[in-house]
Amino acid sequence: MPETNHWKLELEQYIRQNEPTKVEKSRAWGTAIGLQDVDGLKTSEYLLETAKEHIEGKIDIGVAQERIQAYYEEQANRENFSSDTKEADIVASRIAALLGEQTFQFSPAEWQTIYKRLFEGVFHHAGVFRTYNISKKEWVLKGNTVLYASAESIKPTLAYDFDMEKQFSYEGLSVAEAIKHISKFTSGIWQIHPFCEGNTRATAVFIIKYMKTFGFHIGNEVFAEHSWYFRNALVRANYNNFSEGITATTEYLELFFENLLLNKGHELRNRFLHVDYRKDVQQKDVQSVNQNGSKCQNGTLNDAVNCTLDELAILQLIAANPTITQKELANKSGKSERTIKRKTVELQEKGYLKRLNGKRNGRWEIYVELPFKIL
Repeated sequence: MPETNHWKLELEQYIRQNEPTKVEKSRAWGTAIGLQDVDGLKTSEYLLETAKEHIEGKIDIGVAQERIQAYYEEQANRENFSSDTKEADIVASRIAALLGEQTFQFSPAEWQTIYKRLFEGVFHHAGVFRTYNISKKEWVLKGNTVLYASAESIKPTLAYDFDMEKQFSYEGLSVAEAIKHISKFTSGIWQIHPFCEGNTRATAVFIIKYMKTFGFHIGNEVFAEHSWYFRNALVRANYNNFSEGITATTEYLELFFENLLLNKGHELRNRFLHVDYRKDVQQKDVQSVNQNGSKCQNGTLNDAVNCTLDELAILQLIAANPTITQKELANKSGKSERTIKRKTVELQEKGYLKRLNGKRNGRWEIYVELPFKIL
């Protein structure tokens, strides 16, 4: 068993065996630990043991963070720890705390606050926008760099991107269309790279919390296992080299989000993102994986990717209570009864929903896979 994955197996037991509160804690910790990989960092066994105690309810998140901090203060006197491990442990505990909070405001100030909370005491510049221009050599670009925003343009560019997103309406979009737009917004604000270090981890936390405002139920598996792919996908979404026939694309980021939000089984291999990797070779690799037992969806059901967010919210309520009435659907969803009647008719016309046994004693039957939870 690969050494780097043992923590994931230990945390997964809580997803399988315990109540939802422990499930949510486990998912938050899994994401928090996995995200350290974007900067090549690994957490310690002490962090894992502390996380397990928090998940089991023996300590709260505040005590967990205090323990991590005290642990490294003690270790500092002995000089027998890695500064990278210290950073990974401290930041992971803070990510777990942030993901567990039911608070969020969509603004550049919120993103800046998240960054400060993650890295205060870790980086001396935590919470401060960078004052110099940057470049970074990227493996997937053969050593070339993405062109990041200049230091002078950070604030106005952030304001513009956030204002455009606030004005954008997701109403009526299919999930596939929503994912495509979210991918563009995510890659856009990441390209600004407003902070000196840790931009990808801060971006991930912000976007996870933002997507939760849409009601998406976000697990930990994709970020836990593919955080480095996430960063490389952001790189490819912001790199053009016309002389070599390379154009910026969000296609890889969309695959990541489809796995995250729709439980798709796309193969997320970093080599697929390298600018020299051939598409025909990638297709053969994916076909080979599929033939040998990759994740697949139930072929007898429709694909939820073509539903709108409103439709999915209604379907989720019906899945929880198949005998629910249209009046109850209206009350729980915040929609009018007229809207609910129209939506349920449309869902039946699409073949996603069917009403059985009439109005009084009837029930709904769903014919679409619901791989994630819409609240």
